[in-house]
Amino acid sequence: MSPAFLLAAVLFSIVSSPSAVAGDVPGDLPTTRDDIPAKDLARVKAVTAPATDFSKPESFELLPGGAATTRKRPNQDAFSQSSANITFAQEGDFKLGNGLFRKVWVSSPSSTQASDGLGPLFNARACQSCHLKDGRGHPPEGAADATSMFFRLARAAETEEERQALAGRKLLNFPDPVYGGQLQDLAVPGLRGEGRMAISYAEMPATLSDGTIVSLRKPTYGVTDLAQGPLHAGTTLSPRVTPPMIGLGLVEQIHPADILANADPDDRDGDGISGRPNIVRDELSGELVLGRFGWKAQTPSIRQQSADAFAGDIGISTPEVPKHWGDCTEAQAACRAMPIGVQERLGPVEAPPPVMDLVTFYSQNLAVPARRDIGKPDVLAGKKVFYDLGCASCHTPKFVTRRDAPDKAFSFQLIWPYSDFLLHDMGDSLADGQQVGDAGGSEWRTPPLWGIGLTERVSGHTFFLHDGRARNLTEAILWHGGEGGKARDAFAALAAQDREALLEFLESL
Repeated sequence: MSPAFLLAAVLFSIVSSPSAVAGDVPGDLPTTRDDIPAKDLARVKAVTAPATDFSKPESFELLPGGAATTRKRPNQDAFSQSSANITFAQEGDFKLGNGLFRKVWVSSPSSTQASDGLGPLFNARACQSCHLKDGRGHPPEGAADATSMFFRLARAAETEEERQALAGRKLLNFPDPVYGGQLQDLAVPGLRGEGRMAISYAEMPATLSDGTIVSLRKPTYGVTDLAQGPLHAGTTLSPRVTPPMIGLGLVEQIHPADILANADPDDRDGDGISGRPNIVRDELSGELVLGRFGWKAQTPSIRQQSADAFAGDIGISTPEVPKHWGDCTEAQAACRAMPIGVQERLGPVEAPPPVMDLVTFYSQNLAVPARRDIGKPDVLAGKKVFYDLGCASCHTPKFVTRRDAPDKAFSFQLIWPYSDFLLHDMGDSLADGQQVGDAGGSEWRTPPLWGIGLTERVSGHTFFLHDGRARNLTEAILWHGGEGGKARDAFAALAAQDREALLEFLESL
């Protein structure tokens, strides 16, 4: 009997159970699971409980994506495999979605039709250009380009009307009045890009308890070659590298009650961890929902994330975000005067619903690779260190997805993302000063850790955190501040053997 079949059989009679949500939950959001019978709640709580025995792997730990886990040999394409439990017909949709994900858009007008509409201002010509190999982006390094990293632009509310708009969750923040919500460094022929990122680093030594010195690079950010004068005085720059694409469909099917169960905005348990949800307004339904995607958990669904990327990164309009000129503002008259790529026979937008359906399906079904070396003594020892340091307080290991998921491939799966998908204050050193919905300037969503050990194999680098400043996992841990400061200090105090064991555990994810 295969592990995937065994997993499904076990989960058929096991259900997850959230604890009571600490603090008030904005919006009409469920605080208990409504997809399973109440009598079963306690049984899943046992399955998703933190590990206590570190002498051997836990049941089904090999399959972090449940039955959707890919068990293909991990290589450079390890993040580009489809969910292992989709149907033959769905595999065809996955391949078509992959083709559209790789599609290179061109400027209008063009003889290609159905491929024009690029920009006029943009950061990339294809989804794959930013999400190379569906993996992690990187800051510009040497001759490398800046395609997989860009600047978010936003300013604080300045009027009472704007403050009320934020309080009512009508907007996440306010873009620069000229350059919009994202700095686009590229443009179609006849137009100039908005400007270029300027990044410099200063090395800062961090000394561990055993005398080991680790050099951390502290970035300073700016913009050069601005095409239309200076940025607004209150505009902040938030550097963002593209995150890995794996497991998104499974994350989308975690019941909101299970995420909210870990929220403790007032730190009522006194552990120094006060995760908060980012409650956002669904742009299609108008309802308040849980944000779970993006560096600040500002996006509620993969389809919305895809539509936002089409508009902001490539300048392509979709039914969800019908901006034919992408992020061009009304102050950018030359951009607004450029031709658009709408084809009347295909509908009123440049990427019509079938394109969005397939790109969304592809993004939902990029599979999580199977774990490696889970029974290795050093990995098990490192897992214990992970728990002992309190890392699991934010990097929650396990969830069970909704039983009523619209696609049965994601239904009722025991998954191991190692994230609580909540916002945490990470301290001044990692702050970007930019509010995004409920997320403050020093708050970030806990990034999932699954697949992190394959970063170098897939992406050819080991740059971590939202701006890629950390050059390896050790540096990433040492940059933790705020709510992560206690775990960081405990890591710095470890014996070398325990530090190495922790890193081996992370490499096995």
